Amino acid sequence: MNQPPSRMVPYICLVLAMVLWASTFVALKLAFRVYDPMVVIFGRMLVASLCALCFPFVFRNITFRSKDLKYIVIMVICEPCLYFVFEAKALVHTSASQAGMITTMMPLLVAIAAWGILKERLTIKTLFGFLIAVIGALWLSIASESSQHAPNPAWGNFLEFMAMVCGSGYAICLKKLTNYYSALFLTFLHAFAGAIFFFPILFLPSTVLPVEIVPLPFLAILYLGGAVTLGAYGCYNYGVSQIPASQATAFINLIPVFTLIMSVLILKEKFTGVQYLASGLVFVGVILTQTPFRKAPTAK
Repeated sequence: MNQPPSRMVPYICLVLAMVLWASTFVALKLAFRVYDPMVVIFGRMLVASLCALCFPFVFRNITFRSKDLKYIVIMVICEPCLYFVFEAKALVHTSASQAGMITTMMPLLVAIAAWGILKERLTIKTLFGFLIAVIGALWLSIASESSQHAPNPAWGNFLEFMAMVCGSGYAICLKKLTNYYSALFLTFLHAFAGAIFFFPILFLPSTVLPVEIVPLPFLAILYLGGAVTLGAYGCYNYGVSQIPASQATAFINLIPVFTLIMSVLILKEKFTGVQYLASGLVFVGVILTQTPFRKAPTAK
């Protein structure tokens, strides 16, 4: 990719965002060992919101347009609200490495959403690749056995898939909004909306409030709020603002690679041979959707 240095910045930001997002699954697993998932997600949003207050200049001269309100509402409902509910519940039931593999479905979902909403072109090859990736994801879930890291992997993987559906809605709305609002402002809006949404959930009978601060899980929450929520979303939102949404979401295919490496090194998770085959099928489906057919030469 021979690009001038300035043109490379969005791509560097997207790769950095994927590394940070991949670490999310590991950090959440560590935090969930001690704290209730809803407490962890609220803590993450709270930390990100407090960090956002350190950048007051971002909120100056912001003028909301009435026609953007529906996209803003849909965006924050999709993510962080529903996205984090699904992902938090998913990681209670499945492993970090399997959840990371399911994220490969998001670029395909974005392509389908872009076809339906933004009227972008959708080819038969994309649909075929999507079908193969879905079969691979289903095979991965069926082949998974209950373990310490994944007590109910099939259900957890389905919830992670639903998180990707929500993430696709976020990506479509984000692309429309970045034409008028700064990436950093939308990142902070994301954090504030999440903190407001998850705060009442703390008082539900099903939520177990913390009674002590355990160093490693607590540090994981700080990391999720500061480095991931602000860092990853800030980098991703900037990347989406600079290049096409479908091209930017293709970088999400890097997440399972980084997640698998981190899960093995930090959480000591393992894949079986069948799971590697199923994961490979998911990658084949994704690659099919990203590789254009070569046009036949025309006669002169």
